[in-house]
Amino acid sequence: MRAAFFALALTTFALALAATAIGSTAEPAAQSQIPGCTRASVNLVEEGRLSLATDNPAFEPWWFGGSKSKAWEINDPRTGKGYESAVAYGIAKRLGFTKAQVTWQAVPFLKSFAPGKKSFDFYIAQVSNRPERRKAVTFSASYYVVNQAVAALKTNPIAKVRSLAGLKKYRLGASVGTTSYDYIVRYIKPNQSPRVYDTVNDVVTAVKTRQIDGMVHDFPSMGYVTNVQIPGSTVVGRLPTLGPKEHFGLVFQKGNPLVRCVNKAINAMRRDGTLKKLEVRWLGKTGAPILK
Repeated sequence: MRAAFFALALTTFALALAATAIGSTAEPAAQSQIPGCTRASVNLVEEGRLSLATDNPAFEPWWFGGSKSKAWEINDPRTGKGYESAVAYGIAKRLGFTKAQVTWQAVPFLKSFAPGKKSFDFYIAQVSNRPERRKAVTFSASYYVVNQAVAALKTNPIAKVRSLAGLKKYRLGASVGTTSYDYIVRYIKPNQSPRVYDTVNDVVTAVKTRQIDGMVHDFPSMGYVTNVQIPGSTVVGRLPTLGPKEHFGLVFQKGNPLVRCVNKAINAMRRDGTLKKLEVRWLGKTGAPILK
């Protein structure tokens, strides 16, 4: 009886040690840094997990890190590298989610702010907070103020333009439904009707094949466009802010109360300098001239 009891005690002790060892390798539980915003208290698509979404492909410098699976064409948002990936995980951490508790899905850009039920808690992919979009979705506080820019082949005469007025005689293009296209129509007002394309990749192809003289897109993305996507191209210049400043915001299901907690996290990241540090690290300095 004593031998059997001793064997049972050893077995129990061994199981306890094994459980401790397993627990030690697990990711430590995160605690919310935002008062009143715990994992248990926020409204989520999937209980206990933060379901995030972005466009696919996910371009640099907003995302960095080669695709880890066939699901992502260029960069994998799960790396935590790149400005938007780092911002997303910074928000998640402040809300008490570990990296393992964050999941990602690919959602087309235009679908992110279209009317209808959302499969994500929030979407992040350089979506500008515009009045017409706010009719269908809810936006977070700003996590980045953006300038538009123009890129072109170095051999195209538009590359020598140094003023906003100088762009008027050229054919420009941008992606459909974007603030880049809006800027062309509202502020540049070119003599030739601008061309609109379904995706950024289509606009890039249009520049390469000389269907258009220049493309308008957000400035931080132009480094990847000119250095990787369009050999022999250059950033003609940044476009001046005309009208209200353009802000990028996270996209939520219309009326989702989660936005209140996320806004608190974004504001905390702004106050403690985190957003500025991430901006400097991933987006770098603005070296292109402003076309006035």
